[in-house]
Amino acid sequence: MTRTPIRLLLADDHPVVRAGLRAVLETETDLVVVAEAATAEAAVTRAAEGDIDVVLMDLQFGAGMTGAQATAAITARQGAPRILVVTTYDTDADTLPAIEAGATGYLLKDAPPETLVAAVRSAAAGRTTLSRTVADRIMNRLRTPDTALTRREIEVLTLVADGLPNRAIAGRLHLTEGTVKSHLARIYTKLGVDSRTAAVAAATNLGVIRR
Repeated sequence: MTRTPIRLLLADDHPVVRAGLRAVLETETDLVVVAEAATAEAAVTRAAEGDIDVVLMDLQFGAGMTGAQATAAITARQGAPRILVVTTYDTDADTLPAIEAGATGYLLKDAPPETLVAAVRSAAAGRTTLSRTVADRIMNRLRTPDTALTRREIEVLTLVADGLPNRAIAGRLHLTEGTVKSHLARIYTKLGVDSRTAAVAAATNLGVIRR
């Protein structure tokens, strides 16, 4: 029995990556790449045309919308295609926003071709596929919820790592300076540290933030 082709959109700002994905996917008779997008904004626009089953979405596109933001915009629509994140990033700061935005699956770009193909088919069927690293992170968060940083705490710590003072962090995240200090206090407690530098170092070593 002939399978109905799964129609794909490749969203990545690197032409070489898109070409590599296309080369792998089009060896399968049931997978058809119908479009490519070099920006997250273009992916959102193209996905809305109604002829895409699965979007393979990167997370970082340089300036403009991120892959997680594009995922949220796409999945908010009725009858939206599934989103399979394919990226090099596996920190909590990357995975949590993408999964919360509605991504069906999350793979790293070093995944074997057969894993990628299987993940696309799973996404099209509405089943979740997660890379082992991402799955392990999620399981650890579930097992130790009292010590896992929240998404907001990760945002605060990421800006600390970028060198921003509390006032600038508050302005960037639309918080009060007192709220930022409260988040930092909880971060210190969870990570078992007593300074901004130590918090950044610990979170980086744990893979919570990207440096």
